[in-house]
Amino acid sequence: MDAITSVLRRCEIFSGLSDADLSLIARAARRREAPAGTALFSQGEPRRGATVIAEGRVEILRDNGDGPEPVVILGPGDVAGEQSFLAVSTHTASGVALTPVVLLDLDRETVLANLSQDGTAAIAVLSKVASVLHQRLLYSATPRTGREQAYASGRTRRESDLIGPMDVPEDALFGVQTLRAVHNFPITGTPTSHFPAMIRALAMVKQGAARANARLGLLDPAIAEAIDRACQEIIDGHWHGHFPTDMVQGGAGTSTNMNANEVIANRALELLGHKRGEYAFCHPNDHVNLGQSTNDVYPTALRLTTIFMLKSLLEAMDRLKSALHAKGKEFSTVIKMGRTQLQDAVPMTLGQEFEAYAVTTGEDIQRLRETARLFLEVNMGGTAIGTGICADPRYPEVVVEELRKVTGLDIVLAENLVEATPDTGAFVMFSGVVKRAAVKLSKMCNDLRLLSSGPRCGFGELNLPAMQPGSSIMPGKVNPVIPEVVNQVAFSVIGNDLTITLAAEAGQLQLNVMEPVLAYALATSMRTLTAAVNVLTTKCIVGITANRERCLDLVEHSIGIVTAVMPAIGYKRATEVAKEALETGIPVRELILRKGWLTPAELDEAFSLEAMTQPRPIR
Repeated sequence: MDAITSVLRRCEIFSGLSDADLSLIARAARRREAPAGTALFSQGEPRRGATVIAEGRVEILRDNGDGPEPVVILGPGDVAGEQSFLAVSTHTASGVALTPVVLLDLDRETVLANLSQDGTAAIAVLSKVASVLHQRLLYSATPRTGREQAYASGRTRRESDLIGPMDVPEDALFGVQTLRAVHNFPITGTPTSHFPAMIRALAMVKQGAARANARLGLLDPAIAEAIDRACQEIIDGHWHGHFPTDMVQGGAGTSTNMNANEVIANRALELLGHKRGEYAFCHPNDHVNLGQSTNDVYPTALRLTTIFMLKSLLEAMDRLKSALHAKGKEFSTVIKMGRTQLQDAVPMTLGQEFEAYAVTTGEDIQRLRETARLFLEVNMGGTAIGTGICADPRYPEVVVEELRKVTGLDIVLAENLVEATPDTGAFVMFSGVVKRAAVKLSKMCNDLRLLSSGPRCGFGELNLPAMQPGSSIMPGKVNPVIPEVVNQVAFSVIGNDLTITLAAEAGQLQLNVMEPVLAYALATSMRTLTAAVNVLTTKCIVGITANRERCLDLVEHSIGIVTAVMPAIGYKRATEVAKEALETGIPVRELILRKGWLTPAELDEAFSLEAMTQPRPIR
């Protein structure tokens, strides 16, 4: 029981409780061991209680309909599902053991039954749980994270900077410079925390820098270790709600860099046994930012962010490509009319149309992968303008080596750091490729809306999945809402590309101060495009069906099929038949038979699926 109590005491939700209160919880604990890879609980299942991680690491993943995505990694002393003590609920995420783990399962009913024996203990325990959950909500990664939440407790600590002293929320990991940015830049309402990939990228840069400075003997080993651990917690998904700076800000990203420095410094202070704000023991600038400048940290983090976010976009596009290939195979025998300039052209199969969509999606995937390699070149060690002032001469090579280890990416140091510091050309090129993908995706959605138009008075060749009623006044109307929303996302991406272009052009001399809006535009494009592709795949493409008879009827009544017999009857006769069919409405096949230019058997061969949809020898 003492061992269990010791583990519980390390948990935030149980810290500060008396031994008697803790014993009521400990009596409900059941020890469990599991090997790496074990599914510990699944999203959507009823919560039976909370799980305390005593040893090992557990990854929490959430599936929003597009496959599981990592949220946070829990380690010793962390708890999953503590809200179950307050109300019956289901798991909002899944948990998987990353390593062999030792767990303490706390059954909700047993814990509450034990607490019911002592009203004072029940109030103490449940109040602590509620307080911890409240604090997490205050600093949750939402657009509202900022000044209002930060001051919710009313307790503050005094910090100072160049401008002067300021009261900072006592429970915030960020400090005075972050809070000034919150006050100064209420611009988009979108904090850095809205993009977890950027928070993780910043932490990786800081972790690599701390390791490099420790290797070079420039940073006290104990401080370096604390900074390293704080960075790893952020990489694992913790403390993201303490990054409230608006994505669009003045200062070339200095506020975001200082936000990272302050959060890491304050968390490192806690790991060293000090209070938040006691910067004499670990300083945001002197220790966390050692050998760095916003002007090499911010663009490097932005490059990493783009690579990380691209992974999700590529996975979404690959799923789309597979779905399109599947439809291409499914519709391989559905004959239909191809069209140019919205006029009847020549026959094809619906499968060929969808296979073409799959191929063009695959091309975009390849171009995105190729262009993203530009982001592997970084300017770390250049500091302010690329000259490396305030950095050890050995530092650039060492920090890049450490970054390679931290990220697992083939990162290289730019050949000329003065050139690399203001250069945003890679973002212009990559954004253009993202725009290309969005444009082609939008064109595909235009086609889907046309092909499904009707259902009685339009093309009516396709049936898109019915997602919602289409009108508040017209009964029975169903709109192509999924292609429509993808179109709108594409328009936004196209606009963001222009913003990125202008931001890159606006750089002056040795720095581009417009990188924050560039970062916001690019991250927004990638996030919304990823979501749009996922929605298009799961809510539209996989559910599309073909109106085979409608497609065939349009082919048979089209004058375009005369092209199929042109090699046999000649261009002049084919033109004569096409004109007469258009004027009289008599099918092309019937007119040719009437004129005796071909036999029924010859027409059957000419109008066969194979003959009309692929090359064939001309006799």
